[in-house]
Amino acid sequence: MAFLSRMKQSFGSTFSFFTDSWSELKKVKWPNRKELTSYTLVTVITVVFVSIYFTVLDLGISELLRLVFE
Repeated sequence: MAFLSRMKQSFGSTFSFFTDSWSELKKVKWPNRKELTSYTLVTVITVVFVSIYFTVLDLGISELLRLVFE
């Protein structure tokens, strides 16, 4: 009997979680199309610059190690 009450309690908390999550999502101010486009552009540009930075850093360290160990 204790098992069934625990199952009921866990399902109740799961449904409560989804209900609370849905109500919180209704409070969110979603970006409009222009904001979303600008945010996406900033994200893509940032990822490109960080990728270039780490690529150059990796190539520099690799070249330095090649010079040291040869």
